[in-house]
Amino acid sequence: MNQLGKNIIRRFGGYLPFITCFIVLCFSQTFRVFTFWNLITQFLLFLFIVSIPALITKRMSYVDIAWPWGLVCIGVLSLCLGQGYWLKKIIISSIYILAGLRMGIGALILYKKGHLDKELSRYRFQRIRWKKFGYKSEHASLQYEIMLQCISNITFLAIPAMLQAYNPDKFISIYEILGYLLWISFIIIEHIADIQKQKFIKKSYLNNQKKAVCNVGYWKYSRHPNYFAEWMVWNSIIISSISSLSYYFETENKMIAYFLLFCLLYISRLMYKTLVYYTGAIPSEYYSIKKRGEYIKYQKETNMFFPNIKKKKIIVKIQ
Repeated sequence: MNQLGKNIIRRFGGYLPFITCFIVLCFSQTFRVFTFWNLITQFLLFLFIVSIPALITKRMSYVDIAWPWGLVCIGVLSLCLGQGYWLKKIIISSIYILAGLRMGIGALILYKKGHLDKELSRYRFQRIRWKKFGYKSEHASLQYEIMLQCISNITFLAIPAMLQAYNPDKFISIYEILGYLLWISFIIIEHIADIQKQKFIKKSYLNNQKKAVCNVGYWKYSRHPNYFAEWMVWNSIIISSISSLSYYFETENKMIAYFLLFCLLYISRLMYKTLVYYTGAIPSEYYSIKKRGEYIKYQKETNMFFPNIKKKKIIVKIQ
Protein backbone atom coordinates (compact mmCIF):
# COMPACT_ATOMS: atom_id res chain seq x y z
CA MET A 1 0.00 0.00 0.00
CA ASN A 2 1.37 3.45 -0.92
CA GLN A 3 1.81 6.33 1.54
CA LEU A 4 -1.40 8.06 0.46
CA GLY A 5 -3.45 4.94 1.19
CA LYS A 6 -1.85 4.54 4.61
CA ASN A 7 -2.56 8.17 5.45
CA ILE A 8 -6.21 7.86 4.43
CA ILE A 9 -6.66 4.74 6.59
CA ARG A 10 -4.87 6.37 9.54
CA ARG A 11 -7.03 9.47 9.39
CA PHE A 12 -10.24 7.53 8.94
CA GLY A 13 -9.20 5.53 12.00
CA GLY A 14 -8.90 8.79 13.93
CA TYR A 15 -12.51 9.65 13.07
CA LEU A 16 -13.90 6.13 13.57
CA PRO A 17 -14.69 6.30 17.34
CA PHE A 18 -16.51 9.61 16.86
CA ILE A 19 -18.45 8.41 13.82
CA THR A 20 -19.49 5.27 15.71
CA CYS A 21 -20.62 7.34 18.68
CA PHE A 22 -22.60 9.66 16.39
CA ILE A 23 -24.38 6.75 14.68
CA VAL A 24 -25.40 5.20 18.00
CA LEU A 25 -26.71 8.56 19.28
CA CYS A 26 -28.78 8.90 16.11
CA PHE A 27 -30.36 5.50 16.81
CA SER A 28 -31.23 6.54 20.37
CA GLN A 29 -34.88 7.44 20.82
CA THR A 30 -33.97 9.86 23.60
CA PHE A 31 -30.99 11.72 22.13
CA ARG A 32 -31.73 11.79 18.39
CA VAL A 33 -33.18 15.32 18.34
CA PHE A 34 -30.48 16.75 20.61
CA THR A 35 -27.76 15.16 18.46
CA PHE A 36 -29.23 16.66 15.30
CA TRP A 37 -29.33 20.19 16.68
CA ASN A 38 -25.92 19.85 18.28
CA LEU A 39 -24.52 18.68 14.92
CA ILE A 40 -25.91 21.75 13.14
CA THR A 41 -24.80 24.15 15.89
CA GLN A 42 -21.25 22.82 16.24
CA PHE A 43 -20.72 22.52 12.48
CA LEU A 44 -21.76 26.13 11.83
CA LEU A 45 -19.72 27.37 14.79
CA PHE A 46 -16.53 25.63 13.66
CA LEU A 47 -17.15 26.45 9.98
CA PHE A 48 -17.27 30.21 10.48
CA ILE A 49 -14.98 30.57 13.51
CA VAL A 50 -12.25 28.08 12.56
CA SER A 51 -12.47 26.35 9.18
CA ILE A 52 -12.89 29.41 6.94
CA PRO A 53 -10.31 31.54 8.84
CA ALA A 54 -7.88 28.56 8.77
CA LEU A 55 -8.37 28.27 5.02
CA ILE A 56 -7.35 31.91 4.65
CA THR A 57 -4.60 32.20 7.29
CA LYS A 58 -3.34 28.58 7.55
CA ARG A 59 -3.75 28.82 11.33
CA MET A 60 -5.86 26.53 13.52
CA SER A 61 -5.44 28.49 16.76
CA TYR A 62 -9.04 29.66 16.27
CA VAL A 63 -10.01 26.27 17.71
CA ASP A 64 -9.32 27.85 21.10
CA ILE A 65 -12.30 30.13 20.47
CA ALA A 66 -14.73 27.65 18.91
CA TRP A 67 -14.17 24.68 21.23
CA PRO A 68 -15.19 26.39 24.52
CA TRP A 69 -18.06 28.25 22.87
CA GLY A 70 -19.14 24.85 21.60
CA LEU A 71 -19.45 23.79 25.25
CA VAL A 72 -21.65 26.84 25.85
CA CYS A 73 -23.84 25.71 22.94
CA ILE A 74 -24.14 22.23 24.48
CA GLY A 75 -25.22 23.81 27.76
CA VAL A 76 -27.83 26.00 26.06
CA LEU A 77 -29.18 23.06 24.04
CA SER A 78 -29.41 20.97 27.22
CA LEU A 79 -31.38 23.72 28.90
CA CYS A 80 -33.75 24.20 25.96
CA LEU A 81 -34.21 20.61 24.77
CA GLY A 82 -33.69 18.56 27.93
CA GLN A 83 -36.88 16.88 29.15
CA GLY A 84 -35.61 15.63 32.51
CA TYR A 85 -35.85 16.86 36.08
CA TRP A 86 -35.51 20.65 36.02
CA LEU A 87 -32.87 20.79 38.77
CA LYS A 88 -30.55 18.28 37.08
CA LYS A 89 -31.06 20.05 33.77
CA ILE A 90 -30.19 23.47 35.19
CA ILE A 91 -27.12 22.18 37.05
CA ILE A 92 -25.56 20.30 34.13
CA SER A 93 -26.41 23.10 31.68
CA SER A 94 -24.79 25.64 34.01
CA ILE A 95 -21.67 23.48 34.30
CA TYR A 96 -21.18 23.46 30.53
CA ILE A 97 -22.06 27.13 30.10
CA LEU A 98 -19.78 28.36 32.91
CA ALA A 99 -16.84 26.17 31.84
CA GLY A 100 -17.24 27.27 28.23
CA LEU A 101 -17.56 30.95 29.11
CA ARG A 102 -14.45 30.86 31.30
CA MET A 103 -12.28 29.58 28.45
CA GLY A 104 -14.25 31.20 25.63
CA ILE A 105 -14.08 34.74 27.01
CA GLY A 106 -10.38 34.21 27.75
CA ALA A 107 -9.81 33.14 24.14
CA LEU A 108 -11.60 36.24 22.83
CA ILE A 109 -9.42 38.44 25.04
CA LEU A 110 -6.30 36.76 23.62
CA TYR A 111 -7.68 37.28 20.10
CA LYS A 112 -8.32 40.96 20.76
CA LYS A 113 -4.77 41.39 22.09
CA GLY A 114 -3.38 39.81 18.93
CA HIS A 115 -2.09 36.58 20.46
CA LEU A 116 -3.88 34.54 17.78
CA ASP A 117 -2.28 36.51 14.95
CA LYS A 118 0.37 33.80 14.91
CA GLU A 119 -0.06 30.07 15.39
CA LEU A 120 0.04 28.92 19.01
CA SER A 121 2.86 26.51 19.85
CA ARG A 122 0.60 23.50 20.42
CA TYR A 123 -0.75 23.89 16.90
CA ARG A 124 2.68 24.52 15.39
CA PHE A 125 3.60 21.17 16.91
CA GLN A 126 0.99 19.50 14.71
CA ARG A 127 3.08 20.40 11.65
CA ILE A 128 5.89 18.25 13.04
CA ARG A 129 3.51 15.31 13.34
CA TRP A 130 2.16 15.87 9.83
CA LYS A 131 5.68 15.87 8.43
CA LYS A 132 6.56 12.70 10.32
CA PHE A 133 3.58 10.82 8.91
CA GLY A 134 4.07 12.18 5.40
CA TYR A 135 0.98 14.41 5.17
CA LYS A 136 1.79 16.82 2.35
CA SER A 137 -1.34 18.99 2.12
CA GLU A 138 -1.36 21.56 4.92
CA HIS A 139 -4.89 22.70 4.06
CA ALA A 140 -6.23 19.13 4.25
CA SER A 141 -4.40 18.51 7.54
CA LEU A 142 -5.75 21.72 9.06
CA GLN A 143 -9.33 20.90 8.16
CA TYR A 144 -8.95 17.31 9.38
CA GLU A 145 -7.68 18.45 12.80
CA ILE A 146 -10.34 21.16 13.08
CA MET A 147 -13.17 18.74 12.31
CA LEU A 148 -11.73 16.28 14.84
CA GLN A 149 -12.22 18.92 17.52
CA CYS A 150 -15.68 19.73 16.18
CA ILE A 151 -16.92 16.14 16.13
CA SER A 152 -15.71 15.60 19.70
CA ASN A 153 -18.16 18.34 20.76
CA ILE A 154 -20.89 16.67 18.73
CA THR A 155 -20.35 13.23 20.23
CA PHE A 156 -18.43 12.22 23.36
CA LEU A 157 -18.21 15.58 25.11
CA ALA A 158 -21.96 16.16 24.84
CA ILE A 159 -22.94 12.81 26.40
CA PRO A 160 -22.84 13.85 30.11
CA ALA A 161 -25.07 16.83 29.31
CA MET A 162 -27.56 14.61 27.48
CA LEU A 163 -27.59 11.91 30.16
CA GLN A 164 -28.46 14.35 32.93
CA ALA A 165 -30.65 16.81 31.04
CA TYR A 166 -33.01 14.02 29.89
CA ASN A 167 -33.08 12.10 33.18
CA PRO A 168 -36.52 12.58 34.86
CA ASP A 169 -35.46 11.05 38.19
CA LYS A 170 -36.06 13.69 40.88
CA PHE A 171 -33.66 12.04 43.33
CA ILE A 172 -30.19 13.67 43.54
CA SER A 173 -27.76 10.80 44.10
CA ILE A 174 -24.49 10.73 46.02
CA TYR A 175 -22.64 10.40 42.68
CA GLU A 176 -24.21 13.62 41.43
CA ILE A 177 -23.45 15.51 44.65
CA LEU A 178 -19.85 14.21 44.67
CA GLY A 179 -19.39 15.02 40.98
CA TYR A 180 -20.75 18.55 41.32
CA LEU A 181 -18.57 19.29 44.36
CA LEU A 182 -15.48 17.93 42.63
CA TRP A 183 -16.29 19.98 39.53
CA ILE A 184 -16.48 23.19 41.58
CA SER A 185 -13.19 22.34 43.32
CA PHE A 186 -11.23 21.59 40.16
CA ILE A 187 -12.61 24.44 38.07
CA ILE A 188 -11.39 26.76 40.87
CA ILE A 189 -7.99 25.03 40.95
CA GLU A 190 -7.66 25.35 37.18
CA HIS A 191 -8.56 29.04 37.31
CA ILE A 192 -6.08 29.70 40.12
CA ALA A 193 -3.33 27.84 38.23
CA ASP A 194 -3.97 29.99 35.15
CA ILE A 195 -3.82 33.17 37.24
CA GLN A 196 -0.58 32.04 38.90
CA LYS A 197 0.99 31.45 35.48
CA GLN A 198 -0.17 34.83 34.15
CA LYS A 199 1.19 36.67 37.19
CA PHE A 200 4.50 34.83 36.91
CA ILE A 201 4.85 35.67 33.21
CA LYS A 202 4.04 39.33 33.87
CA LYS A 203 6.53 39.53 36.75
CA SER A 204 9.23 37.80 34.69
CA TYR A 205 8.65 40.20 31.81
CA LEU A 206 8.97 43.24 34.09
CA ASN A 207 12.17 41.82 35.62
CA ASN A 208 13.60 41.09 32.17
CA GLN A 209 13.54 37.33 32.86
CA LYS A 210 11.44 36.19 29.91
CA LYS A 211 13.00 32.71 29.91
CA ALA A 212 12.27 31.99 33.57
CA VAL A 213 10.44 28.75 34.39
CA CYS A 214 7.16 29.05 36.27
CA ASN A 215 7.48 26.95 39.43
CA VAL A 216 5.27 28.82 41.88
CA GLY A 217 1.99 27.85 43.51
CA TYR A 218 0.45 24.73 41.99
CA TRP A 219 3.25 24.71 39.43
CA LYS A 220 5.62 23.44 42.12
CA TYR A 221 3.75 20.14 42.23
CA SER A 222 2.94 19.62 38.56
CA ARG A 223 4.42 21.04 35.38
CA HIS A 224 0.87 21.38 34.03
CA PRO A 225 -1.55 21.77 36.96
CA ASN A 226 -4.08 23.54 34.72
CA TYR A 227 -4.22 20.54 32.36
CA PHE A 228 -4.52 18.12 35.27
CA ALA A 229 -7.34 20.20 36.76
CA GLU A 230 -9.12 20.31 33.38
CA TRP A 231 -8.88 16.51 33.15
CA MET A 232 -10.36 16.23 36.65
CA VAL A 233 -13.13 18.65 35.67
CA TRP A 234 -14.24 16.15 33.04
CA ASN A 235 -13.80 13.21 35.43
CA SER A 236 -16.07 15.07 37.85
CA ILE A 237 -18.73 15.45 35.15
CA ILE A 238 -18.41 11.73 34.40
CA ILE A 239 -18.93 10.85 38.08
CA SER A 240 -22.01 13.08 38.26
CA SER A 241 -23.47 11.27 35.22
CA ILE A 242 -23.10 7.69 36.49
CA SER A 243 -26.42 7.50 38.33
CA SER A 244 -28.33 8.76 35.27
CA LEU A 245 -27.29 5.69 33.29
CA SER A 246 -29.68 3.40 35.20
CA TYR A 247 -32.65 5.26 33.70
CA TYR A 248 -31.44 4.62 30.14
CA PHE A 249 -30.94 0.91 30.79
CA GLU A 250 -34.70 0.84 31.38
CA THR A 251 -35.80 3.09 28.50
CA GLU A 252 -33.22 2.48 25.75
CA ASN A 253 -32.10 -0.60 23.85
CA LYS A 254 -29.60 -2.45 26.08
CA MET A 255 -26.85 -2.21 23.43
CA ILE A 256 -27.28 1.56 23.26
CA ALA A 257 -27.29 1.81 27.05
CA TYR A 258 -24.06 -0.17 27.34
CA PHE A 259 -22.52 1.94 24.60
CA LEU A 260 -23.45 5.10 26.50
CA LEU A 261 -21.64 3.68 29.52
CA PHE A 262 -18.57 2.98 27.39
CA CYS A 263 -18.67 6.48 25.87
CA LEU A 264 -18.99 8.09 29.28
CA LEU A 265 -15.88 6.30 30.56
CA TYR A 266 -14.04 6.88 27.27
CA ILE A 267 -14.25 10.66 27.81
CA SER A 268 -11.61 10.37 30.54
CA ARG A 269 -9.17 8.64 28.19
CA LEU A 270 -9.98 11.06 25.37
CA MET A 271 -9.31 14.12 27.48
CA TYR A 272 -6.14 12.62 29.00
CA LYS A 273 -4.66 11.93 25.56
CA THR A 274 -5.65 15.41 24.39
CA LEU A 275 -4.28 17.24 27.43
CA VAL A 276 -1.03 15.27 27.59
CA TYR A 277 -0.12 14.20 24.05
CA TYR A 278 -2.26 16.01 21.51
CA THR A 279 -2.52 19.74 22.30
CA GLY A 280 -1.35 19.78 25.92
CA ALA A 281 1.76 18.93 27.88
CA ILE A 282 3.98 17.23 25.29
CA PRO A 283 3.61 19.93 22.58
CA SER A 284 4.11 22.64 25.21
CA GLU A 285 7.28 21.08 26.60
CA TYR A 286 8.75 20.51 23.14
CA TYR A 287 9.10 24.29 22.80
CA SER A 288 9.75 25.05 26.49
CA ILE A 289 12.90 22.93 26.38
CA LYS A 290 14.15 24.97 23.43
CA LYS A 291 13.25 28.36 24.93
CA ARG A 292 14.18 27.86 28.58
CA GLY A 293 17.50 26.39 29.62
CA GLU A 294 16.26 25.64 33.15
CA TYR A 295 13.29 23.65 31.94
CA ILE A 296 15.16 20.32 31.86
CA LYS A 297 15.99 20.79 35.54
CA TYR A 298 12.32 21.61 36.19
CA GLN A 299 11.35 18.36 34.44
CA LYS A 300 13.63 16.35 36.72
CA GLU A 301 12.27 17.96 39.88
CA THR A 302 8.53 18.21 39.12
CA ASN A 303 5.87 15.75 37.97
CA MET A 304 4.57 16.36 34.47
CA PHE A 305 0.85 15.79 35.01
CA PHE A 306 -0.20 14.08 38.24
CA PRO A 307 0.72 16.13 41.35
CA ASN A 308 2.45 14.41 44.25
CA ILE A 309 2.71 11.07 42.49
CA LYS A 310 6.08 9.43 41.96
CA LYS A 311 7.21 10.80 38.64
CA LYS A 312 7.96 8.51 35.75
CA LYS A 313 10.57 9.67 33.31
CA ILE A 314 8.75 10.90 30.23
CA ILE A 315 10.70 11.65 27.10
CA VAL A 316 9.18 14.26 24.81
CA LYS A 317 8.75 12.73 21.39
CA ILE A 318 6.53 13.21 18.40
CA GLN A 319 3.39 11.13 18.50
